[in-house]
Amino acid sequence: MGENAEPIEVQEEGIKELSHLRILLLMAGVIIIGSILGFIYLSNQFGIGVLLGGALSFGNYYWLKYSLKNVFEKAVVGEKTRFLGSKYILRYLVFGLVILTIYLTKTVDIVAVILGLASFAFAVIIEGIIRIFTSFNK
Repeated sequence: MGENAEPIEVQEEGIKELSHLRILLLMAGVIIIGSILGFIYLSNQFGIGVLLGGALSFGNYYWLKYSLKNVFEKAVVGEKTRFLGSKYILRYLVFGLVILTIYLTKTVDIVAVILGLASFAFAVIIEGIIRIFTSFNK
């Protein structure tokens, strides 16, 4: 932490939106490719499991996005966010129960569901690789 530290530059809003949209598109691509490969090379249950896990991943993403938005909006206004914070934790309980139900009923392969849930992480890794290689050109 030197004395000559430069301020962090704020990126334009368009860049954030492009990256956000690209991550969601990459996430959808990972889910589609994973489920197609699951259908072809493993079984129908595996392909459906990846699709189900991917749908849960999208649901988790949007639920987190809107619950955090509500918490921060209420906090800025000065309202108590105790109940809204509990909705944030409720998300974990709901998804835990859904995954437990899938595991206990064995309707689809649980490994496939977990891989579908990890589609957001795979999309972020792919986005990072894209950013690394496009930064070399600049």
